[in-house]
Amino acid sequence: MARDARRLRGVVIGGGGTGLAVAYDLANRGFDVTLFERGELTSGTTGRHHGQLHSGARYAVHDVEIARECMRETRILRRISPGAIERNYGVFVGIGDDAEYLPEFRDACADAGIPTEEVSPRYARTIEPNLTEKVSAAVLVPDGTIDAWRLALEFAAAAVGHGAEIRTYSPVVAIEHRDGSVMGVRVRINEAREEFFAADFVVNAAGAWAGRIAAMADLPLEVTPAPGTMVAVKGRLTNMVVSRLQPPGDGDIVVPQRKLSIIGSTQSLTDDPDNVVATDEEIEFLIRKGALLVPGLADAELHAAWSAVRPLYGANGADGRSLSRGFRCIDHAADGVAGLFSVVGGKATVLRAMAEDVTDEICRYCAVDVPCRTADTPLPGHREYYHGEAAGERFRTGSHT
Repeated sequence: MARDARRLRGVVIGGGGTGLAVAYDLANRGFDVTLFERGELTSGTTGRHHGQLHSGARYAVHDVEIARECMRETRILRRISPGAIERNYGVFVGIGDDAEYLPEFRDACADAGIPTEEVSPRYARTIEPNLTEKVSAAVLVPDGTIDAWRLALEFAAAAVGHGAEIRTYSPVVAIEHRDGSVMGVRVRINEAREEFFAADFVVNAAGAWAGRIAAMADLPLEVTPAPGTMVAVKGRLTNMVVSRLQPPGDGDIVVPQRKLSIIGSTQSLTDDPDNVVATDEEIEFLIRKGALLVPGLADAELHAAWSAVRPLYGANGADGRSLSRGFRCIDHAADGVAGLFSVVGGKATVLRAMAEDVTDEICRYCAVDVPCRTADTPLPGHREYYHGEAAGERFRTGSHT
């Protein structure tokens, strides 16, 4: 017999894009949801990635499943979040012998359902005049640009509009469980006070910090925090996302964001996702690599450099590039803690799908029969989080902190 979701209380840990999408999907299906974020919303990886809307073309040759997922979610995000998505397309550019990669690349994209169009080097430089004169091949793909902050705030606004509570600057310090089931979480309210919040289920959506959250329940979780440095220079030197026509590597993407050009990225590993910095060597490397695609980057004024930590699922002793960019939803009942779920891995492009999958798992666990509706429902504008009707009540009662 199906249960009433309104009688079931859930906690989401993590106020990045994924956690906010999870809170929205849960609230949309009727659950009583509270999200806890230790800092401000998007203060982790969500607020630091370069903002590429991935069609999946980058991954098609080596990871067709995530490529298909990216293409499917690209279409959905364009439909439900037009205010946070720029439909500026992308171009994969070959230089010299890169053209030899073209047949394999296009075949893999076709297998993944990603449309491509090969254009002449001359035409590529006509539509993107700042490309290098050394273009030997060019392929158009349906990439785009995400405003990461706006997209996350749209999911937050939708969650609040369906009754979810979002509490920032509220770090979870313990996950309490007894007799094989989760009981709730303990949250630090201030330096002198903690509170216990009972829950029927808990979702660990803490990204690169998900392993630390799982450890609060005495559980191992294989998450590889993989920092990547990015550099932004002043000037929008391309309109499309420009990628190197070769297997994924460091410094092979240029993403236009408003009046900036972002070069991404490097990749390494860290044991501490709170302590990553962009080095001078990485900055110089990225500008040099980006200038191979767009020479003007070499002389552009530096705007900023930073590192974002990818939450890759699995363990890897190299630099993490062999790990899939796919995601996993994990039911920790098999580990001895029923009612605790982790959603790990993935990319910003697939955050809605991540939320759908983990919410489906929770519905099965709770015996709730309510379908997902997030793929077909337009999101509210990001300003609604601060100025909408539900936001007004939230800020009057102080429940946002």
